[in-house]
Amino acid sequence: VTGCQVKATAERAAADPKVFTKLHLHFSVSGRGLPPVAVERAIALSHEKYCSATVMIGKTAEVTTSFEVLDAGAAPVQM
Repeated sequence: VTGCQVKATAERAAADPKVFTKLHLHFSVSGRGLPPVAVERAIALSHEKYCSATVMIGKTAEVTTSFEVLDAGAAPVQM
C-alpha cells in the first residue's frame, strides 16, 4: 500500500439533534499488486472491530463502504 484516501458522504436527520442517519465511506487505495479481496477485508475489519468512531456512529446511522484499488499502470478496480 502506497496510499489511502477516504471520501465520506452523509445524511442527517431533519430534527434536532440532527444525528447522522447514513454514512458512506469510499476508499481509494493505491499500491502495486494489491488483491481487492485483501483491501475489502482490511476495510471490513476496520469498521467491524477496530474503528470505535464507526461503531458509535453505527448506533444511529447506516454505515456503508465501497472501495477502489489503484495500481500503477492499470485501470482502477471499483467495488
